[in-house]
Amino acid sequence: MDVQTSWQAFACTGNILRYLEYKQTQMPDEHPETRIMETFVTLGLVLKETRYKESDRILTILTPGLGVISASAQSSLRLKSKLFSACGLFCYSEFTLVPGRNMYTVREAAVKNVFHGISSSIEGMSLAMYLAEMAAALTPTGQEAERELRLLLNCLYMISEHKADLRAIKAVFELRTMSECGFLPQLVCCRDCGTYDAGDAFYLDVQEGYLLCADCAAKAGKRCNLDRNALFALRHICLVEDKKIFSFKISVGSLEKLAAVAEQYALTHLDKPLKSYDFLKTVLP
Repeated sequence: MDVQTSWQAFACTGNILRYLEYKQTQMPDEHPETRIMETFVTLGLVLKETRYKESDRILTILTPGLGVISASAQSSLRLKSKLFSACGLFCYSEFTLVPGRNMYTVREAAVKNVFHGISSSIEGMSLAMYLAEMAAALTPTGQEAERELRLLLNCLYMISEHKADLRAIKAVFELRTMSECGFLPQLVCCRDCGTYDAGDAFYLDVQEGYLLCADCAAKAGKRCNLDRNALFALRHICLVEDKKIFSFKISVGSLEKLAAVAEQYALTHLDKPLKSYDFLKTVLP
């Protein structure tokens, strides 16, 4: 299999890691240094940037094919650098990367979209950083993450364009992300009696993910934490197709209940606390 044919074969499957592993097996052992010079192109969203030395940055990037990766963007803090804009925080860019021993190196980068409106308020910026940190914590490295990337891009767009209440955006991301990660709550009916939507109050156990109607919650000694509209919104967020995820309406009172449950549910299932959470709560209670 020649280089061009092998690349086309693996590119069709979208599995970049398999291609890079294949390339390494084809290179002579006596020249191991040549193995890290193969470049490839991927779209990605910058989740975090860390200054390194005088003008370099270490980037955390969410990609559709490789999940979350780290990449060195050398000299990208220099204003005249071609990498300056495309490697900024929350930039959605096309990256040309070179694999290395511990991280990738950004060879080239071109901006696809910048969410300028995020920085227009401290609340929006703080929420974006919280969502990015949660995405980085939950998305594995070396696995496809197209759905995770699409969800985060949609949420950043909603923040940037002021399309929805920030608490609603936060709840959507928390609930949908946890559902995609294998923590989908049992929302079809009451666990104990099987009722779908009887009554106006419900209880969702944020630890176990089961639902109780008001009567069964009272029998179990639980205090209801959702009303009818909040439950309908929760079902919509977790179960609807991606393109309709923000197409729901909810009152201020119901949103307050939904936001509280979504936050508790997400934080309960995270392996460790998020550094951005405490500050977010000071600006977006």
